[in-house]
Amino acid sequence: MPDIELRAWSKDDLELLHRANTPELMDQLGGPENDEQVLARHERYLRLQREGTAHQFRIVIEGHPEGVGIVGYWQHESHGEPALEAGWSVEAEYRGQGIAPAAVIAMLEAARSAGESLPVHAYPRVDNPASNAVCRKAGFRLLGEERFEVKPGLVLQTNDWVVDLEPLARA
Repeated sequence: MPDIELRAWSKDDLELLHRANTPELMDQLGGPENDEQVLARHERYLRLQREGTAHQFRIVIEGHPEGVGIVGYWQHESHGEPALEAGWSVEAEYRGQGIAPAAVIAMLEAARSAGESLPVHAYPRVDNPASNAVCRKAGFRLLGEERFEVKPGLVLQTNDWVVDLEPLARA
């Protein structure tokens, strides 16, 4: 696994969000957003972080303090039960290096350290082998396929992956 660091989302991360706003990376969310929508997403990340209902992180690797991707988790409901949902993206030139699985594993550890105990779900499209591989490598187990409404009116055929957050052992 590559050496990565997660840094809590901050006001300085707007440019990272702009760089992630590509057709390829935003495909699962219905396509790229306009500048106003990107700014609104950035403000939402900051607000939800302050409220403690979501935690987004900048993925940092050596030589790239500006970040090479985004990973995070937020409150979610799965089949009527409270849960967390995870999501991530890594910029194209940094893919295939193990950064996404390492970042997801680090994000799960951050959630455990923060006292989170709800199951964490991820919903990559069934035709997205890279994101499904990230789930497998990060220790998620596949529950099956599901039609998932990503945003109002946009329903995708996804895999429902889950990982249970076991409390950290106390020494």
